[in-house]
Amino acid sequence: MTTGARPDRERGPRRRLPGTSGVSLRRVSTSLPAILQITAAAVIAYLFAREVLGHDVPLLAVTVSLSSLGFVRDARPVRVLETAVGMTLGIAVAEAVVLTFGQGIVQLAVVLSATLVIARLLSPAAAFAIAAAIQSVLVSLLPAPDGGPFVRVVDGVVGGVVALAATALIPRDPRRAAIREARALFAEFEAVTASLVSSLRYADHEESERALVRVRGTQPLLDAWRGSLDSARAIVSVSPIVRRHRAELERQAVVLDGMDLATRNLRVIARRLDFVGRDGQSRPAVADLLARVSAAVSLLSASLDDIEQLPIARRALEELARHLRPEEVLGGDARVSEQALVIALRPLVVDLLVAAGMPVGEAQALLPPT
Repeated sequence: MTTGARPDRERGPRRRLPGTSGVSLRRVSTSLPAILQITAAAVIAYLFAREVLGHDVPLLAVTVSLSSLGFVRDARPVRVLETAVGMTLGIAVAEAVVLTFGQGIVQLAVVLSATLVIARLLSPAAAFAIAAAIQSVLVSLLPAPDGGPFVRVVDGVVGGVVALAATALIPRDPRRAAIREARALFAEFEAVTASLVSSLRYADHEESERALVRVRGTQPLLDAWRGSLDSARAIVSVSPIVRRHRAELERQAVVLDGMDLATRNLRVIARRLDFVGRDGQSRPAVADLLARVSAAVSLLSASLDDIEQLPIARRALEELARHLRPEEVLGGDARVSEQALVIALRPLVVDLLVAAGMPVGEAQALLPPT
């Protein structure tokens, strides 16, 4: 049975794009922990190299600490160490060439080429090679400081050590970026399910097409969340200051693994709905079922900030799983295409239960036989 046009009120208000100033202010606010960490590390590296080691202008101690930390999402100690090693390598290569052949255009070309070749041999990361090359250029072009050969290599080591220590002793809040990326994924997941519910209820094939396009673009959101979470867990493992957050991040890792699989299954469901929805038939029973899934996902999302929401989300999913039989949801005379949609929801609900902390075997055991 086809339905009439969807009421305008169901479409909801149009989203307004945030102003440029608002985006800029949010960018600054989210960067404040990194700004404080980078500033502190640079100042400490400078003071150590100048006051303790007696270097007059420890420029490279500052630049190495700055570049090793940076504003990158991945602030894991291993990444900081890799960047510091790359830059110190560039300094060492440049020092060797300058001490042997002096300064000049030809020497600059040799230093830059040699640094890039060695860096690419040691690491596949393009940033590693560029970081090493920048420091080698500084050494090649600036006058040699007092203090003897390879004094700038010592400055580079100081900057790298201070940057590495800063990840443990002056850590950025490891949860902020991970939670932000998690919210982005959950928001997109809920938006896709809302579009699919609408397409089922109002036989709106264009809506299902839009949902399919959106769900196909969710992989970068998952990758961003996983990268931020991996970085946060690495920081927590080395920093005594934020170690108390370890359990929270481990719970978030469980949620991420389940949501990764659930998002993949949502893509399968969206493709199926895009195909069967071409017949122009509304499917209110399946729409109601998917709306219940969406409500449970909303509770699961809220549990990232409020752990008390997690058992509520889990109970909602458990109740949903126990009744996922096509005959129970649709009746005995349902079309095969609709039965297939209900069956397709079963692995999605299992994955969401796993995200809620249930072992996969227990989640599968809740499903009734088909």
